[in-house]
Amino acid sequence: MAGGWTRDGAVQDQIDASVEDAVAEARSRLTTGESAEFCEECDCPIPEARRDAIPGVRLCVDCQAALEKDEMNFGGINRRASKDSQLR
Repeated sequence: MAGGWTRDGAVQDQIDASVEDAVAEARSRLTTGESAEFCEECDCPIPEARRDAIPGVRLCVDCQAALEKDEMNFGGINRRASKDSQLR
């Protein structure tokens, strides 16, 4: 049930769009290709098991964890509630 001047199903459409955006973002972060033998950040060797498990890996576990921690602190705001996004 939509409220105000919105049509029925508008809320579900917005939820679906948010999920689609999150999936597209996650897919864009997937790596492909040949894995690096040494971390691009700290030059530490990347274990063979990690290189086999994650195709195209470029960072060691510590550097990847630091990168993901920084990304979590930077983003996380749902901007779909703005009026501009409702015009989508």
